Amino acid sequence: MKVANMRLVLVAFALFAMVSCGLPRGGAIQNEVIGKESQARSDIAVYRVSRETLSSISRWPSPTMNGSYAWPRRGSPAADTPIRAFDKVDVVVWDSEENSLLTAPNTNTVRMQNMTVSSAGTIFLPFVGTLHIAGLPQSAARTRIQRKYEEVIPSAQVQLDVHTGTRGVISMVSGVNRPGPIQVSDPDFTVLNAISAAGGPSAQLENPQLKLIRGSKTYRRPLEQVLSNPQYDALLLPGDKVAIENDERYFRSLGAASREAIVPFGKASISALDAMSLIGGLSDLRANPKGILVLREYSPKAVRSDSSGPNNARSVFVIDLTTADGLFSAGKFDIHHQDTVLVTESSVASATLLFSLIRQMTGAAFDVSRL
Repeated sequence: MKVANMRLVLVAFALFAMVSCGLPRGGAIQNEVIGKESQARSDIAVYRVSRETLSSISRWPSPTMNGSYAWPRRGSPAADTPIRAFDKVDVVVWDSEENSLLTAPNTNTVRMQNMTVSSAGTIFLPFVGTLHIAGLPQSAARTRIQRKYEEVIPSAQVQLDVHTGTRGVISMVSGVNRPGPIQVSDPDFTVLNAISAAGGPSAQLENPQLKLIRGSKTYRRPLEQVLSNPQYDALLLPGDKVAIENDERYFRSLGAASREAIVPFGKASISALDAMSLIGGLSDLRANPKGILVLREYSPKAVRSDSSGPNNARSVFVIDLTTADGLFSAGKFDIHHQDTVLVTESSVASATLLFSLIRQMTGAAFDVSRL
């Protein structure tokens, strides 16, 4: 009788300890993260990923600048490229008058070659003075020079040739076989033209990303998308800098996944279903396939009061892999840079562990009774 009582005391003490301290496990249970108490707080938003919600979620702004892939519109080439500072111009003036102010005896032309457009956008011409031509197409600049000369030489005829200057280049910075400056004279010169002129992307890049620096703005886009979609083959402007780099995007895998790790992006876009494969699937004994959580933090500027964006910067997306709709939706739900994919623990697994511990402790009590 005393031995039985001791066994019960040991089991009761073990149960009390487990209830007080919690069972050992590697991840959170779904209700702990997005239960009623969590959802009642104002600092988190929870969304179920399904066919009904996918269309609106896919149109939301990108979470972070590093992960977003803003890209300039392709645009249309200018019919006549405007003259820029530091371009070179050649001006030829014909004058048929006998006592010309410009031409030497027995000649009817004067050539003013290789003149540099100043930083202020001007050139200096004899008998005309300083003339602003930057920003004008070549045809309009020729007309302006012609009219100025006609004020002093009525019979003057003007020819103008423009050569792209130092500001008329784009720079291929890295990730190509022949990095360096590229002279741009074609108004229809695009990103892919520049990569081709630089010898193509380096073979050492596994998942190349394009980076375009234009003034104070930086744009990013996977090279794979630029190659597959002509709208991403943007026109380049003089002064642009282009680099091809390894994709630095990643997502985190935590909880009852087969692999907890920082997982790099291996291609242009990764769906939640792809992510499950990259992390080696779910732990058979621990994972809750109904509770795949994607934790994402948006910029406060992306928060919206309607369906055009998340209603909270901290958002949690819930994916159920036990239904056909959940599986298909997971295949269309994009994972973003710095997302956290949390595979929650199954409560059944916790209960199984509890009973296993009870059996072990009961056995331990029995062994005590034999001493």
